[in-house]
Amino acid sequence: MAEKLAKSLIGMMGGLLSLSFGKQLIVFIISMLPILELRGGLIAASLLKLPPLESYIIAIVGNVIPVPFILLLINKILRAMEKSRFKLFNKIHSFLHKKIMKNKDSIEKYGFWGLVIFVGIPLPGTGAWTGAIIAAFLEMDRKKAFLGILLGMLMASIIMMIISFGLISKVA
Repeated sequence: MAEKLAKSLIGMMGGLLSLSFGKQLIVFIISMLPILELRGGLIAASLLKLPPLESYIIAIVGNVIPVPFILLLINKILRAMEKSRFKLFNKIHSFLHKKIMKNKDSIEKYGFWGLVIFVGIPLPGTGAWTGAIIAAFLEMDRKKAFLGILLGMLMASIIMMIISFGLISKVA
């Protein structure tokens, strides 16, 4: 699924390929987006035939940029959405609240390391965005949460590098 989304986004951003740094910009943008995040960015980088190390750095930087903003602002945004007169915002709030509550116990139980593992295992619904939303909702210390999310991102990125660039087959 992530590969199909990455291909679709590459197609939509195809105009950027005319820039000298267009491939890198596409990877950066995809890495910033919720859902795909650095996992999608690394898949896109592989599809665009970018070098692994360059791709790794771009994806990490792209994925880390939204995290401080989420940690600082998401609770205010969620409260505003919950109280909004617009049903769409109420539905988005409800969706996010259910997602938070679904994953809350495992992170709450293991604290910092639970957050690291949650972000670090590249499965659908996990990642820096969801980890930051849950950490903010649980009112975790922001510095600790940021560090946990960063460590989880590094863990996920190594796993995704192995998958996306086939580094196992190159080593063996």
